[in-house]
Amino acid sequence: MSATFSSLVEERYRDSQSSAFSPPINPSHPLPGALETILSHKSCRAFLRDKPLPKGTLETLLTAAQSSSTSSLFQTWDVIAIQDPEHKAQVAVLAGDQEFIRQAPLFLAFCPNLRRLNNIAKQHDQQPARALENMDMFIMSALDAAIAGQTVAIAAESLGLGICYVGALRNNAEQICELLNLPPLTLGVFGMAIGYPDTENWLFGNQIKPRLPMREIVHMERWSEEGQKENIASYDQSLGAFYVDESKFGRKYWGEFVAGKVASYEQDGREKIRGVIERQGFKLE
Repeated sequence: MSATFSSLVEERYRDSQSSAFSPPINPSHPLPGALETILSHKSCRAFLRDKPLPKGTLETLLTAAQSSSTSSLFQTWDVIAIQDPEHKAQVAVLAGDQEFIRQAPLFLAFCPNLRRLNNIAKQHDQQPARALENMDMFIMSALDAAIAGQTVAIAAESLGLGICYVGALRNNAEQICELLNLPPLTLGVFGMAIGYPDTENWLFGNQIKPRLPMREIVHMERWSEEGQKENIASYDQSLGAFYVDESKFGRKYWGEFVAGKVASYEQDGREKIRGVIERQGFKLE
């Protein structure tokens, strides 16, 4: 039996307050497939090695990605599709040495790309392309890549595939640029592993991981942090119960976990990312 809207929302929050609203759809009608896919999302960190993707999957996912919104029609992102096992293993070593990257039949490296606009400006004798030196252009290109990535995630999950974002592509950003032959004005900003989930692997996880209470992240008309301590404490309990249900014992409460993560300047190499961005020719004026 398909999940209901209310059951998916309750599983996402695990608190009575965030899920206490009426859906904008008739409860007696089937849940729209796209919405069910989005509400059911969970990261997949265990893939079947021996089950390749059907022919045309990559092209389908990238068509979905290119159907995403893009700022000013600039289309300032590219993707590197990595399927060769040896090459993928090299990426995995640099990206946190995570086994699921090796397992997945497809790894996508999403790249902000201002190089194409710079090349076009040269062709039309519009040099220097001063607008490309604005920090906003880099932000825009990174946002375009992220929007495309999220569209790929939804498309892949709608096809019964699992996905996992890989921010660790930035751990060794300079080496990734070298390995992927990234030219100036491009950068590997995040990756995504895609494949069929290995549901028998304990890393797969059976439940939807809770998120912060809706009341914590939504501000009506004006910013307010009223009730933040209580909201975080509530989330600590919800996420803690999730970990117990998943037999993942000994996990810290979320608040303690994130406080510890941000305490150190060192972030697995990502603290050096600005230098790599600048060496790749991006201007952050």
